[in-house]
Amino acid sequence: MEFVHQQLNAIIRDLHRQHMQPQSTPSSLMPGLQTTSVLAELYMLLGREHTEAAMRMVDRGVVCLASGNRLLFRVASSSAPGSDASYCLLPGRFCSTCTVQSQSGVGGPPCVHITAVLVAAAQSKCAVEELPAAEMATALFSITAQVNIDEKDIISNGVEVVESFDDMGLDDDLLRGIYAFGFERPSAIQSRAIKPVIAGRDVIAQAQSGTGKTATFSISILQKVDVSVAKPQALVLAPTRELALQIRKVMESLGDFRGVKVHACIGGTRVVDDQQAFEKGVHVVVGTPGRVFDMIDRKIFSTSNVKLFALDEADEMLSRGFKDSIYDVFQLLPVDVQVVLLSATMPADVLDVTGKFMRDPLRILVKRDELTLEGIKQFYISVEREEYKFETLTDLYETITITQAVIFANTRRKVDFLTEKLRERNFTVSAMHGEMDQEQRNTIMKEFRSGSSRILITTDLLARGIDVQQVSLVINYDLPTNRENYIHRIGRGGRFGRKGVAINFVTDDDVADLRGIEEFYNTQIDEMPGDIASLF
Repeated sequence: MEFVHQQLNAIIRDLHRQHMQPQSTPSSLMPGLQTTSVLAELYMLLGREHTEAAMRMVDRGVVCLASGNRLLFRVASSSAPGSDASYCLLPGRFCSTCTVQSQSGVGGPPCVHITAVLVAAAQSKCAVEELPAAEMATALFSITAQVNIDEKDIISNGVEVVESFDDMGLDDDLLRGIYAFGFERPSAIQSRAIKPVIAGRDVIAQAQSGTGKTATFSISILQKVDVSVAKPQALVLAPTRELALQIRKVMESLGDFRGVKVHACIGGTRVVDDQQAFEKGVHVVVGTPGRVFDMIDRKIFSTSNVKLFALDEADEMLSRGFKDSIYDVFQLLPVDVQVVLLSATMPADVLDVTGKFMRDPLRILVKRDELTLEGIKQFYISVEREEYKFETLTDLYETITITQAVIFANTRRKVDFLTEKLRERNFTVSAMHGEMDQEQRNTIMKEFRSGSSRILITTDLLARGIDVQQVSLVINYDLPTNRENYIHRIGRGGRFGRKGVAINFVTDDDVADLRGIEEFYNTQIDEMPGDIASLF
């Protein structure tokens, strides 16, 4: 850390010698600071590897100094070029006097009061209490560039809200496709993110499942594509083959009147089919990382005309299993490619990684305590022991009448077990997991979407992004092993504001995990009421 402070102090001196004047910020945001700029990212400096991130902040006239899990940041004053002032920002609340002493010897600066409050991770913490590093990093990232809150549920840095698709400057044929698809007005994320993406900004966008994230980047891409150039101009990566196929379907529907050609590049299909598609000419490529990289590496997919790179479900895409593949693909794209990330959740490791390949991204972030889906009623059923779950499931289905449901289990073996047992009880069910080949999975999804199968049993393979309009019930036969998957699972019901119900089967051993989910999302999951049928 001493190395970091030495480097930053040298940068500060150079900055002041150059009389760099940062952009002003309205004094109403920061009483007593007048026009001092705070338009900057606040990074937690946890070690030598973060020095580069800190240096980038100098361009905006701000440098952070870390002291434990507290922050000092030094700001060049526009009112007095060549001078500087130090201010203290502590997690969760702001104090009237500051006693923090950094390793660089700066102590006792006045405290900054910002109109925004740090995110939920820090809100309940005392000013003198230290936060875990990961929690602090999440809190810091959630402070936006202009340090304000657009709405109670959206944290964004000066984002224009456009309430109508007609006011977005979209192509007439694209508008026809949007309205033909059934959209009437933009969702919260669409009203904020579409225009910046079209304008060429790198964007990090977070919104709840079922609120139209896929259409957000789809509409933006379809507007930017030059249909007269039959070469790939946009690349969208998705974590699963099913999600990639669904994205292609959405884009083809929205772009039908524009004549945009979209190709799904996924594993489990013949390479020759991909080759033929690229030879005929495509405008947009949607795929999974491994297959896309393979096509680029084989010189089948030329990236020279790709101007937009989108990652859907970015939290999973940038998790341990996909990170290397993402970087492999990114290294083969043009250096000036525009990058867009979308997801329902944005854990700290994802936010950290984005700094490596995004340029001054616009952030549209939703606080975690606002992530629980509106319109989805959440319940649990206490089943005491694992062996009681199946009879509880069959009793539930004999009690209620639903259109379609998705049942989540944590293992392939459990999926196969439930499928066999339910079929023995004469239930019409489908099952899907990652060990099935692509043709099987496509057939199963087609049957489920058509309604010929009313129950789909699956692992977390289906937890992200698969939109089946008629799903009104989600059952977590097993609670997810990863809390972040909970919102993706229950988001399968109640799509685009429709009503849905999520039921969690909870053994005695699961109680602590259920409470952990409630705390993680700041939500309440009630015990299933006696009159279950009234919920449907």
